[in-house]
Amino acid sequence: MFKRFLLPVAIGIPLVELLFIVLSVQWIGVWYTILAMLLTSIIGFLVARRQGMQVIRLAQLQMQKQQVPSQAMIDGACIFIGGALLTVPGFFTDVVGALFLIPWTRTIIKAGLQKAIHSGIANGKFVVIKRR
Repeated sequence: MFKRFLLPVAIGIPLVELLFIVLSVQWIGVWYTILAMLLTSIIGFLVARRQGMQVIRLAQLQMQKQQVPSQAMIDGACIFIGGALLTVPGFFTDVVGALFLIPWTRTIIKAGLQKAIHSGIANGKFVVIKRR
């Protein structure tokens, strides 16, 4: 199933990005389009770095209190994905990346990820290994 999903995504996302870039160039011009893509990449990197450092501090505090930082780990994964998408040139990936970085939309994404992880564990797709 994953293979059937990967090819359309690998071809579709660059085509959508190219369409948005061409439309942007026609609407605001080449230089403003390049400037907009550079600014979103820089701002995305800075926001992801700041939020990532906050999540690392939270995870360290939780581990000091002998707690498993599961929420912090999922937050960190979302922030990493969002930051990576924002550094990729293009407007579609910038919007999706921003959704991973905005706290209230990230909460919705995290809930979906947790549901997928729990159903994967229940269906045997993920195996939980207990160490002694």
